[in-house]
Amino acid sequence: MLFHHPEARFFVPDGAGEDTALARMTHLGIGAHPDDLEFMALHGILTGYRREDARFGGVTCTNGGPYEVAERRNEQDEAACIGDYSFMVQLGYSSAEVKETADDRLTRDLILLLSRVSPCIVYTHNPAGKHDTHVAVVARVVRAIRALPPAQRPHRLLGCEVWRDLDWMLDEDKVRLDVSTDPVLAEKLAAVFKTQLSKKRYDLAVRGRELANATFYESHEPDGPARVWHAMDLTPLVNDDQISLTQFTNRYLARFKNDIMERLNRYA
Repeated sequence: MLFHHPEARFFVPDGAGEDTALARMTHLGIGAHPDDLEFMALHGILTGYRREDARFGGVTCTNGGPYEVAERRNEQDEAACIGDYSFMVQLGYSSAEVKETADDRLTRDLILLLSRVSPCIVYTHNPAGKHDTHVAVVARVVRAIRALPPAQRPHRLLGCEVWRDLDWMLDEDKVRLDVSTDPVLAEKLAAVFKTQLSKKRYDLAVRGRELANATFYESHEPDGPARVWHAMDLTPLVNDDQISLTQFTNRYLARFKNDIMERLNRYA
């Protein structure tokens, strides 16, 4: 597959051909940086781990630079091997290139890839995040999906928490993803990214968020899954091109504000 950035690469951990790797993939993660997928799209990785009827494919849009680019690229490929990914695409852009709205190469790369696969679920960043590159990526993903004919679009699009959690969303609006099925694999995936863990213990923070999401969901009932990751259901943006990403996100923000005000008005 010919992508637009000279540093782009398509890696298949088990050595299968490109067509095979694309065809067998059922759950696709599209993240900004090396290690984003292993946190935000862990649900898809666990779903496809060592199964014949489901496989996870990963896309990382940036090279994770400006420092340790080669190391971060190798770490991402190692995670793909550990997680038994169907394929791992690293598109090689800088964060500045991803955020440059006049540069449409990344969008065209995503259109090319999405036109070759048929995922039942796509995991990406959520539009209410506080990391500019993450928000730029989800905007590109929505744009790329909408460039496809309706019949070729993914069945479901989930915007997952990373930089800013989604605990603020109303409970009925949250998509709760059970990520408790294989804690050993989750730990192995996180441990790969030594270039990042040497600076910040993302692995500990992510495990803490998973536990908090599970525990603080319902005050009067026992916990369900032991570890939970939250996502925003972006599928309406797949099905209706007339809804802007800004309008869509603002609906959730308005519901959050109304929930707070109604409770305050009741007791304050």
